[in-house]
Amino acid sequence: AMKVLAKMLLVGATLAAALTGTRATCSAGSLRGARVLVTGASTGIGEQLAYCYARLGAQVVITARRENVLQQVARRCAQLGAQKALYVTGDMATTSDPSRVVKFAVDELGGLDYLVLNHIGRYSFSPWSGDVHHVRGLMEVNFLSYVQLASAALPSLEKSKGSIVVVSSLLGEFPTPFTAPYTATKFAVNGFFCTLQHELAMRSSDVSLTISILGLVDTESAMEKVRVVPYPAGEAALHVVRAGSLRQKESFYPWYTHLVCLVRDWCPFFRDVIIQKVATQDTPGGWT
Repeated sequence: AMKVLAKMLLVGATLAAALTGTRATCSAGSLRGARVLVTGASTGIGEQLAYCYARLGAQVVITARRENVLQQVARRCAQLGAQKALYVTGDMATTSDPSRVVKFAVDELGGLDYLVLNHIGRYSFSPWSGDVHHVRGLMEVNFLSYVQLASAALPSLEKSKGSIVVVSSLLGEFPTPFTAPYTATKFAVNGFFCTLQHELAMRSSDVSLTISILGLVDTESAMEKVRVVPYPAGEAALHVVRAGSLRQKESFYPWYTHLVCLVRDWCPFFRDVIIQKVATQDTPGGWT
């Protein structure tokens, strides 16, 4: 059985390399002057996304909850070359804020070319305690606000033949222990926006929709939860920017995320044994 699994992994690795190893790169000119709204941009991947777009000469609006941090990020974006670097505070747990944030970006930039959905709410790496209220609140931030933002931005994106870029997670494709509320939100995000991809294509819309599946990236929120080697947030952000500019339907970073998605259902027994073993080792104090 292990030999069969090894062969399957080898085939999966070959397929992953073939599908992801020959991506083109985006040029600076392709994003110069582009009107971009990035959510969750005060820290982590969102902050790095803002800097990537700034270096490419885009017009950037960033949003998050903390105004003092947004001011610093916007200032840095201007230093890096953004044609415009604006910010608007917004709490995505408040149902009126997503549409307000989009309106601000459209009004200030005169339209919108890219909506980059990246923000997430806080969650703990622990067994589910039965707290339904927390699940509902996280779903509001991590999923429903994405739907609201996309709904509010679509009219402007239709006019500009623009793009929606969704930053998602491997946990939305491959569930693991101790992440139930967060994983549920990412499955919802992937399901909704994959369906929306079909519907946009069926009505011959010029709006592209990219879903970027990310593995463990070196951000403060991620490193509070696990003890494994992460991949650089700056590289992850560049990957997302490139995928969106190339109007890819989906992208995977780092390389192993695509491999995991390809082979996840081949040997479910061994898959689950490995996941549970690793999760037990990574949980402080073990799983009892």
